[in-house]
Amino acid sequence: MGYIILAINPGSTSTKIAVFEDHKQIFTHTLRHSSEEISSYKKIADQYEFRKDAITNALNENNIDLSKISVIVGRGGVLKPIKSGVYEVNKAMIHDLTIGIGGEHASNLGGLIASNMASEIPGCKAYIADPVVVDELSDVARVSGHPLLPKVSIFHALNQKAIAKMYASSEGKDYHTLRLIVAHLGGGVSVGAHLYGKVVDVNNALNGEGPFSPERSGTLPAYALAELCFSGKYTLNDVKKMITGEGGVVAHLGTNSFNVVEQKVSEGDEKYTLISDAFGYNVAKAIGAAAAALSGNVDAILLTGGVAYNSKLMDKITEMIKFIAPVKIYPGEDEMSALAMNGLDVITGKEMPSVYE
Repeated sequence: MGYIILAINPGSTSTKIAVFEDHKQIFTHTLRHSSEEISSYKKIADQYEFRKDAITNALNENNIDLSKISVIVGRGGVLKPIKSGVYEVNKAMIHDLTIGIGGEHASNLGGLIASNMASEIPGCKAYIADPVVVDELSDVARVSGHPLLPKVSIFHALNQKAIAKMYASSEGKDYHTLRLIVAHLGGGVSVGAHLYGKVVDVNNALNGEGPFSPERSGTLPAYALAELCFSGKYTLNDVKKMITGEGGVVAHLGTNSFNVVEQKVSEGDEKYTLISDAFGYNVAKAIGAAAAALSGNVDAILLTGGVAYNSKLMDKITEMIKFIAPVKIYPGEDEMSALAMNGLDVITGKEMPSVYE
């Protein structure tokens, strides 16, 4: 029997779990959590025992022998900025995930649950891989228009890295020899410039930068935003929700589902068509900017994430950017496989785990 790996990916109202034997997925399940369950906890970190018990019960009910698990890999949380890679969960990480050093986010639970479960299985190790705070920005990419507001690297590092490596493998090349642009199009949108294995420039996909997305505003007119903030009509929390959670497509159209948007587009709805076109236009512009960051020397442009299932929209974006480099589309986000394969690389010695400090 090969190595058994458990991948854990906590979301705001769900927890995805998957079990792999080496490269083969043998079990996957999504646990749904009601708003009543979630709201009963003051802090996200307080949920870890409740979610851990739900995971354990699901594995037991499906005859997964926990004692056989060699590695547990959780989705990395909003930690201090770190380099790309796999990190063993240690005391420093547990402390920072528990206090929410980088902010409250469901992904903070990944490392906490992985560590707690691994501690109950002899010989089992707990890791996280490529969390959203992976920071490989070049010095010049950090400079914004004001020294009090430097640019910050928060993006879909796990999926961007996995897709970039998948593309490299399909071409028989080493990821670290390529110049790529990866655009993750999901609930948030991140467009990264990958230079020889490092994401040297990328928009802050969580807190308001880059293209707008199904749930996030992206970059907004700064002067108008300042006036809105001090208008007396909105609280700080209201404005934060406009930027993350209630911005973008959902603010314009009342839905964060691109399936709904594209259905309305196919029916000829002019407002939905305009917002869909604007989304694609902004993504294409961001890809053009990333090409400039790579001096126009780009091996390929990779489009991924849930929105990439919309073929007509991808065709429109491709038409705008194909002059830069060949465009490849990878719909969806296989985060569970990416987590598990990072764990397998460590246990087989292909990659050495880093230390979080």
